[in-house]
Order: sequence, then structure tokens, then C-alpha cells
Amino acid sequence: MPAASPYRTTFLLCLAEILALAAISTFPALLPNFRDLWALSNTEAGWISAAYFGGYMLSVPLLAGVTDRFDARKVMVFGAIVGAAAALFFSFLAGGFWSALVLRFIAGISLAGVYMPGLKVVSDHTEGPLQSRFVSFYTSSFSIGASLSFLMSGEIYRLLGWRWAFALSGVSAAAAAALILALAPPAHIRSNSERFSIVVDFRVVFRTRKALSYILGYTAHMWELFGMRTWIVAFLAFSLSLQTEETGLWTPTRVAFLINLIGLPASIGGNELARIIGRRKLVAAVMIGSAAIGCLLGLSPGFAYGWVVVLALVYGVTVVGDSAALTAGAVGAAPEGYRGATLAVHSTLGFAAAFAGPLAVGMMLDLFGGGKVGWAAAFVCMAAGGLTGVVSLAKAKK
Repeated sequence: MPAASPYRTTFLLCLAEILALAAISTFPALLPNFRDLWALSNTEAGWISAAYFGGYMLSVPLLAGVTDRFDARKVMVFGAIVGAAAALFFSFLAGGFWSALVLRFIAGISLAGVYMPGLKVVSDHTEGPLQSRFVSFYTSSFSIGASLSFLMSGEIYRLLGWRWAFALSGVSAAAAAALILALAPPAHIRSNSERFSIVVDFRVVFRTRKALSYILGYTAHMWELFGMRTWIVAFLAFSLSLQTEETGLWTPTRVAFLINLIGLPASIGGNELARIIGRRKLVAAVMIGSAAIGCLLGLSPGFAYGWVVVLALVYGVTVVGDSAALTAGAVGAAPEGYRGATLAVHSTLGFAAAFAGPLAVGMMLDLFGGGKVGWAAAFVCMAAGGLTGVVSLAKAKK
């Protein structure tokens, strides 16, 4: 069988990833509405958001870890089908805190089956000096999927209601499964007689110091990133409530769409710059700058709404500027034959932080009573987690 074109493979997997991510932002996009509809506290809303990443965190060690020995393409199909089912069941059955919590947890399992296994397929078919560029295209496409999910959820909600927003995201995930099954090339499999053990494979990764430093940096990055992505619509809605003038078309979900979409060039550009000036230097600078902008944004809800939007867009650049650079660093530092295990550890720890970050933000809002003080504390919480990545990356080589 002739080798698959790296460009065709990357484009195909990026498209499948975007389609499969249609449901990722449905709850965060409509969080203020669900908070009112179901009388949720900020902490309860944080738990529902965190449940998505909890499902991912608990299932990705298996679903990504097996891809060294089992075709990652088939894992992706499984993940997309689970995502379609979870979104459709949410549309028909969700009616409060507990049902939403369980169904978002299942939706997180879908992400575990799609995201890192897809990266395994991409990296397997793009070996060579440009591999980090193809990896950055794939990881940055996450921002397209998340941003389109925000936009689609908000617009469908206004036209048809929240149940249709979830139902149509399920249709999109089903389309992703069909696309992968029909067109994606098979991933590489380690063909030796060594007995399969995820625990043993993970130990090899944890002993690889360079790979681990990028993984820990990514973990810090994910705390801040998903704290922001989960709560940005609620923050913008709060800022709107303080305004005295009309804001026109700049609804919170539309702004969130732009914030996430701008992450695509920011992430790819960050990786390209990292190849020139050094990965460690780029990531440290981005993390420090992101923490500063995030804290400033947390102090801004009472500013004129146009300035709040501008600050949020700048934050959207800095918060993802190191994303592709970190993941490409982990892929490049993976031990020979353990790329799937490396991605599993990378993703498990990263999404453990994605689970904890949104929950911590909700707790901070309740602790400080919401309002301007609560939001300032929430963004400091995000920034503090992100800054810990600077310490771990100090051990990474350029």
C-alpha cells in the first residue's frame, strides 16, 4: 500500500477532529442559561463542566495508551460514536444537575477516543523534520472545533433552544465517525511479542525526563486554558450586565467563538517561533505574558464592553500560544516505540488539570460571592495554575 500523503492525512484528521468537537463547548456556551434554568450554583456549574474533562482524564490512559498496539483510527471511530450518543441523550434526557453531570462525563470519554488517537495517526504519517508543523496543525484545529462549538451552540439556542444545540452537535460527531471510517489511513502498531502493559509503558514515559517536562508544562497550560474556556461566556455575560449602552452583535457566545478561533494562528505561530528561538524560551515567555493578561482581564468587567472584548481576544492569543509547542515537544521527546503511551500520559495529566481548573474557578466565584471581586479572584486562580508550567519547563532543553 503506498504511503499516505502527510498533507492529505493531516487535513482529513483535522476535519474529523473539528466535526467530533461540535459538543465540547455546548455546556460552557450556555452555562448562564443552565445556571438560571436549573438553579445551579457556580460550584455545581463547575462540576458539570469538570465532569467532561473527568470522563476524558479517566479514559484516555486506556484509549490513547493502547494505540501503540491497536489501530488508533478504530479508537477514533469509537470515540466519535460515543460523542454522538452522549450529545443526543443530553438533548432528550438532561433535566438537572445529576443527569447533566453523567452525560457530560460520557461526552468526555468521546474526546479521549478522538483527540490523542487522532494525533497518533497524524504523527505516524508525518515523520521527519516537519513533523512538529503537522502536529501543530492538528492540535491547533482543536481551537477551530471549540470555537465553532461556541458559535453553533449560541446561534442554535437563540433559534431553536438548547436541546437542538446538543442534538445537532451529535449529528456532527456521527459525521466525524463516518469520515474516519471511510478515509483515514491506519496508524502504525508496535509489532513485538512483548506483553502489553499500560503501567509498564507509562513508567518508561515517566523516566524520560525531557518528555515529562513538556507534559508537566502542558498540564499547567491546560488548567488556565480550560478555566478560561469554561467560564468566558459567563464572565462576558456578567460584564454585559454592568453596561449602560447596547453592545450590538457582540454577544458572549460570538465573542467566545472569536476568542477560541484566534487560538488557531496563535498556536501554530507559537510552534513556528519555538522552532526558531527555542521551545523552552517561547513557552516560558507565553506563560508569563498570559498570566499577566488574564489577571488584567479579571479586573476589567466594569470597563467599557469594547475594551473587555479586546482584552479577552488578546488573552485568547496568549493562553494558547504555547499549546502546539508543548505538544510537539512531547511528541518529539517520546521514547522510541512509546509515542502512544507518551500522548496518553500527556493527555491524562493535562486533562486532569482541565478537570480541576473549571471547578476551582467556580469555587472561587462562590467563595468570593461573585461580582467584580469574585471574577478577579477567578482569573488569578487561572493564572496561578498556568505559571507553574514555567518551573517544569526550566528542565526542558531547547
